[in-house]
Amino acid sequence: MSTKAPVFFLPHGGGPMPLMGDPGHRPIIDLMTQASSLWTQPKAILVISAHWEAELPTVLADTDPGLYFDYYGFPRETYEYRYPAQNPEPWQQAVKQALSDAGLDFATGAQRGYDHGVFVPLKLMYPQADLPVMQLSLVHNLDPQTHLELGRALAPLRDQGVMILGSGFSFHNMRAYKFNGGAAGPESEAFHGWLVEQLTDSALTAEQREAQLAHWAEAPYARFCHPREEHLLPLHVCLGAAEGAAAEIVFDQALLGQRAIGALWR
Repeated sequence: MSTKAPVFFLPHGGGPMPLMGDPGHRPIIDLMTQASSLWTQPKAILVISAHWEAELPTVLADTDPGLYFDYYGFPRETYEYRYPAQNPEPWQQAVKQALSDAGLDFATGAQRGYDHGVFVPLKLMYPQADLPVMQLSLVHNLDPQTHLELGRALAPLRDQGVMILGSGFSFHNMRAYKFNGGAAGPESEAFHGWLVEQLTDSALTAEQREAQLAHWAEAPYARFCHPREEHLLPLHVCLGAAEGAAAEIVFDQALLGQRAIGALWR
């Protein structure tokens, strides 16, 4: 059995709706609440969320970040959530060292707080908030190869007990979601099938798998499923951190009326 900390990509749902117990989010609520049973507890968690982009990969610098409520129009209590995880400087330094060792330029950013792509899943996965939680931004250019390489730079952190958590969505077309349920459309099914095949086909080499994800926009209905790819790119970071290995699909259901995946590398 691998001694590495896991890599996990999950769909984080719509805003705070999983924390509200929204019935349409029940499948992902169940995944989040049960996910930590799939692996040995890590020493720390590094989250790459779809909801933070910067010109360079940016390491969250606040040691006591608090929460950043980056959603609108929800009940008052959803702006009163707390998740008092800490972001200790030694763990921040470990992330910076990994990026530096890989020859990547990076920045640090403070006074932001954990966005909902971080605190929504973690409140359900680790409600005690007793693990260090770091956050690293996406790169604003949204280049898939850049994010695969970013993940590869983070891979050595797994040997230090750091779990890499990609928080996004394998389908993200707001106009196509079905908030009242319903079967997934043919576009979602087609892209979903392609994505699962690339992630799980054991006949692919690591280089081939990464090349397929680097050219994800050529997949069936790719741009219908992702008019803008910020919710998909945490998956690229995860694949890079897993060094191109095949994933285990631990979630494969309709969510908000479209197909979604949760992918795990142990």
